[in-house]
Amino acid sequence: MDSAETHGFLIIDKPPGVTSFSMVALVRTLTGVRRVGHAGTLDPMASGVLPVAVGQAARFIEYMDDELKSYVARVRFGSATDTYDAEGQPTSTGDAAGVDAAAVAAALPAFVGQIEQTPPVYSALKVSGKPLYRYAREGAAVAVASRMVYVEHAALLSFDAGEAEIEVRCGKGTYIRSIAHDLGQRLGGGAHLSALRRTATGGFTLADARPPGELRALANEGRLDDALLALDRAVERRPAAIFDRDHTVDLRCGRDVAFEPAARADLCRAYSAEGDFLGVLRQGEGWLWHPEKVVPAGPQQVK
Repeated sequence: MDSAETHGFLIIDKPPGVTSFSMVALVRTLTGVRRVGHAGTLDPMASGVLPVAVGQAARFIEYMDDELKSYVARVRFGSATDTYDAEGQPTSTGDAAGVDAAAVAAALPAFVGQIEQTPPVYSALKVSGKPLYRYAREGAAVAVASRMVYVEHAALLSFDAGEAEIEVRCGKGTYIRSIAHDLGQRLGGGAHLSALRRTATGGFTLADARPPGELRALANEGRLDDALLALDRAVERRPAAIFDRDHTVDLRCGRDVAFEPAARADLCRAYSAEGDFLGVLRQGEGWLWHPEKVVPAGPQQVK
């Protein structure tokens, strides 16, 4: 792979026990590209879909933030921890004998919709510019404000031996660990997150994801391009418009263009008549559209 021409997304099926940053470092090593970033950090204990943006793709991560994320989580009843997951220290234990599949299924609808949630004290959320986990490690007391988050779907998949497997589809800022903890509070006896797997984020799913070992193998064979996904995958759920040659030149030069899209939206994907992705446009006054992110002309297009 020619690092000078490497632009796109590598979707990693992150294994548990490694950090999201280590996956970014792996992609830097495999591609030789320094401009690499990831969308949506996964905790070390979590596994699943981790989009890693390479080269020009890093500029489009911001458009993935509003996409819903999907998870399969395992919740262990009978004990709560300070981190709200299995890596923390127990803070309480209780009798969860009365917690069964019916009780969990009946409790989950309370966690759907716009809900108020308190983030875990062991989280990267910042208070006064400092991550909460640093206060927690220092033993400093800090008030953690609750906030509104959106959960589209929460359902029980299975229940066995005091552990529930649930599926959650939610918006940005939602902590699945907090849902697990709050389920334990609601049903009694306490609970914590024992395992978490992200199945979709930013429009990417497990079908797009490859484990690190597979990416290493492809790189050794000189076929890492086979795993590289196109820049416009980050915005493929936005309306699209195709432009003639003159307007393509205007957009690549950063000049506004006027047109009426087929669907009303604040953002629009732009393509040339040849099918090259030109970037993202934002609507201004009337039908005037401004090129907010422009993809330079060149060989970086991945179809």
